[in-house]
Amino acid sequence: MVKVRKSQVKLQLAGKAMRREFPGLGKRAKIPNPAIRLGSIAGVVLALAATAVATAEEAVIKSHGISTFGELKYEEGFPHLDYVNPDAPVGGTFSTWGFGTFDSLSPYILKGQSAPLSSVFFESLMTGTADEPDSLYGLLAESIEYPENRQWAIFNLRPEAKFSDGTPVTAEDVVFSFNVLIEKGRPIYKTTFSDFEKIEALGPLKVKFTFKEGVNTRELPQAAAGLPVFSKAYYADRDFAESTLDPPLGSSRYVLDRVIPGKTVVYKRRDDYWGKDLNINIGRENFEYIRIEMFADYTSAFEAFKGGVYHFREEFFSKLWATSYDFPAIEKGWVVRATLPDGRPSGTQGFWLNTRREKLKDPRVREALGLMFNFEWSNKTLFYGLYDRTDSFWENSHLQAEGMPPEDELAILEPLRDHLPESVFTEPAWTPHVSRPDQLDRSAVRKAGKLLDEAGWTLQDGIRKNSAGEVLSITVLNDSPSFERIINPWIENLKKLGVDADHRMVDAAQATELTKVFDFDVTVARFVMSLTPGLELRSIFSSESAVTDDSSNLSGVANPAIDALLDDIEGAEDRESLKSAVRALDRSLRAMHIGIPQWYKGSHNLAYFDYYEHPETLPPYALGEADFWWYNAEKAEKLKADGAL
Repeated sequence: MVKVRKSQVKLQLAGKAMRREFPGLGKRAKIPNPAIRLGSIAGVVLALAATAVATAEEAVIKSHGISTFGELKYEEGFPHLDYVNPDAPVGGTFSTWGFGTFDSLSPYILKGQSAPLSSVFFESLMTGTADEPDSLYGLLAESIEYPENRQWAIFNLRPEAKFSDGTPVTAEDVVFSFNVLIEKGRPIYKTTFSDFEKIEALGPLKVKFTFKEGVNTRELPQAAAGLPVFSKAYYADRDFAESTLDPPLGSSRYVLDRVIPGKTVVYKRRDDYWGKDLNINIGRENFEYIRIEMFADYTSAFEAFKGGVYHFREEFFSKLWATSYDFPAIEKGWVVRATLPDGRPSGTQGFWLNTRREKLKDPRVREALGLMFNFEWSNKTLFYGLYDRTDSFWENSHLQAEGMPPEDELAILEPLRDHLPESVFTEPAWTPHVSRPDQLDRSAVRKAGKLLDEAGWTLQDGIRKNSAGEVLSITVLNDSPSFERIINPWIENLKKLGVDADHRMVDAAQATELTKVFDFDVTVARFVMSLTPGLELRSIFSSESAVTDDSSNLSGVANPAIDALLDDIEGAEDRESLKSAVRALDRSLRAMHIGIPQWYKGSHNLAYFDYYEHPETLPPYALGEADFWWYNAEKAEKLKADGAL
């Protein structure tokens, strides 16, 4: 299964849940941001929306929402989101599974492993939708104010917003939340908020964020809007930095119902939720309970689903989908098997090569290792031909670089030529070698061997060594038994190339801790990229994040040209310039061989007991199974009568 990192919001940091062979929620996901809400469980891509109101002195926008380029779909006072069922019944349990274990309900700190969806307790100032590429609308805040240059942003809190203990959400709580994340939260928050100058409470329900002069401010109001809000009073006698299984105090629809450490977590819908009548919430969060059962391996999780231990499963294991969905519950019609479209960019999934390691600093070495992964053989032999090869960081989207760089990209790339591979300018955008569908493709071996020879790793008694006699050894970190069948053939091919390769199998807890401090040669992860990328890319590709523990910069990218391209993306003034900058970044990263791309599939393979229902037309950017799906009590009673439940 795959460590999934979701680049989702302008804090763009998503919670951990399940590890899978192919796109899904994951253990090594980014920090949860409540701006995503529950619909993000299948990966909602978010950002922000706006309408303008001019003042006599200065053009100031006051709005119920904000967007990167002012493309707001929903006008003020909209009745509900277009894709929800406003009459959806409330009740029942949404039950699914998670991979590994947990010992904490604190997803915003470095200590411990937080439970799946444990960010569900908290809300942000604004929240996003699943039918827009980058919009946020008021949640805790009823409106936002900001100047045209976005140098600051004021949020006006709703007077009715309350924590679950009945205390009001105030501007002081927002100030506390910002400061405590900087001081005690995961290190990546310092990177995310590095362009913030200050935050101040202007009144009990008015809070202002001011941003540094001379920085790109396009997305900073959105980053502020996505801030999770905690109760200052609650943490007066508690240490925010300590992991805990005590139920936290939040303001959202859900509270903790029960927890069995490491095994089960159940969230309960509140009857007294302050925001139940908000238009952004109508038709959403319909389940009375959300239950997640944890499993140490994929096989036991699948068997538990067959036995009815949990009732919703998105399948990412191709072999199971192709060969094992013929059990009695399906044959009797109790379980629905469906494939639904996934409109999100497929992003990039692959083996990530840690360039912090001296032996992996040379791109020729990294390219050679990649040549030994035979996707064509894997797809035919292991995946039943269900997948396509990934080559782009924005796979399956209009942001993917293709062919030779056109003039708009060259204008961005030329000033950075000294820091980029020459192939960026002289060759079409890099794509993986297409191998014969035999496990070992001799042509790939010859090409890889030549690259290693050039890099100084020559064959000596059948082993690749450098001039100092050091052996080229590569260890792949893995905590999923089901992924062994994919890793081991690659290991075998590497050994035939003369590389001393092996496979380190650890449990989920060990993998989390090792990855936090980048203690690996190679690991597996997936990034789901936004259609309006920005600040979140700092965590994945910036020089600063390369030296920040627990960042998403798994490969340790630290390159001034990449930093400059990130600035160009953050500062893009329209979608065309954004597209050019993203494609230039995509082209550059691919030429650097920081990872070995694996595969993608632009759809959801689902199996669920036939009492879950969803809107007829799903939005493009979220499956929303725990959010805007609902429970059909009549169908559930029939299944019970038939002995299915």
